[in-house]
Amino acid sequence: MLRSCMKSGEAIYYIEETELGRMKFLNETDRNTIMQEQKKRDPKEEWARVTDSGIWMSLSFEETYPARLSCISDKPYALYGKGHLPKDKEPSAAIVGARACTAYGEECARWFAKELVKNGIQIISGMARGIDGSAQRGALTGGGTTYAVLGNGVDICYPREHIGLYTDILAHGGGILSEQPPETKPFAWNFPRRNRIISALSDVVLVMEAKEKSGSLITADLALEQGKDVYALPGPVGSPLSRGCHFLIRQGAGILISPEELCLDLGIVEKEEKRGKKTETQKVLETKEDLVYSSFGVSPKSVGQIVEEIELPPSEIIGILTMLEMKGYIREKAKNYYVRCGEGARVCGE
Repeated sequence: MLRSCMKSGEAIYYIEETELGRMKFLNETDRNTIMQEQKKRDPKEEWARVTDSGIWMSLSFEETYPARLSCISDKPYALYGKGHLPKDKEPSAAIVGARACTAYGEECARWFAKELVKNGIQIISGMARGIDGSAQRGALTGGGTTYAVLGNGVDICYPREHIGLYTDILAHGGGILSEQPPETKPFAWNFPRRNRIISALSDVVLVMEAKEKSGSLITADLALEQGKDVYALPGPVGSPLSRGCHFLIRQGAGILISPEELCLDLGIVEKEEKRGKKTETQKVLETKEDLVYSSFGVSPKSVGQIVEEIELPPSEIIGILTMLEMKGYIREKAKNYYVRCGEGARVCGE
């Protein structure tokens, strides 16, 4: 509102105290803050010092401001950055999770990020220890771009041990972003607020591992408020780091099966058969085997269910199931219950 009255940031900075007093929508604290800022370093010198270090600023009313970010109610007035902004017309996914994660969580974060960037999806995260860093490293390994949203100034690498990742993100065409001005230290209270930027810049949020109360669940809640889809990675029932994910799934979040399944859900890629091509599986399987194999979804299915769905003799279906199991396309999860063997099971160690 102040900017709409004064027309420019420069006019606001040099506003007289008497004129400031006429702005009835400002309280005494707001007025004091503005007057105190006028007594600090010269803004032109300050801006020159910032830009000389390769930092840019995108204001919420400028054309350069990210379209996804401009849609949220509490958008940052300014976004600082090094490198580039995420491309508005390309799909993006946030991958977030626990800092003190397991090897399972790290591997899945890397795997999903690596495969998603191969389908042209940008990866957004917070460059934190654990899941965030693993996902962003996976995106770079896959030859894609990734963007880190920090809770401190973009001129500070936090955590410090991620300086190599920080440098590589910029070297590979990504960006380091923050709503905090340069030189702002990583204060704890800034990180929950930066999560709304992570979710806003993404079309979908993937939670890899999270405790029942964690920053990742805050990000998931913010994503839902912004109308974004949320997916969670299932894990061991007794693992505290999977309880947050299981809570999200119980609340209706999507289940992460594999990057391929996720891309199909999001409409990023079509099923091969819709494009008139055969998948590798279809090329190797005979017609009846393919018929049985294609009846499997993400849940285990009994022999009885398959017999009801497919018009083939039960004895023949049992023979086909045996052949599919021998070839490694399905496995018996429980007595007479079979499930498809996806790439995710092999990679993530299901």
